[in-house]
Amino acid sequence: MTIVDARGLEPPEPFERAMEALAELQPGQQFTLLLDRMPHPLLRMLDRDGYRNEVNIRDDGAVEILIGRP
Repeated sequence: MTIVDARGLEPPEPFERAMEALAELQPGQQFTLLLDRMPHPLLRMLDRDGYRNEVNIRDDGAVEILIGRP
């Protein structure tokens, strides 16, 4: 599984990296996105466009999002 680690990056770089990974996803594929904070605009976009997403806050405080293409 692909992991996109965007922790420590300044906006809009985490969003841009997520968009690049989304553009490469084929139907049925998924990737994990790691961030320093909750990406509310990205989550709204994923919901709007029908992408599966599952958010988990790790023990170290990182936000881990599993994103899948239907």
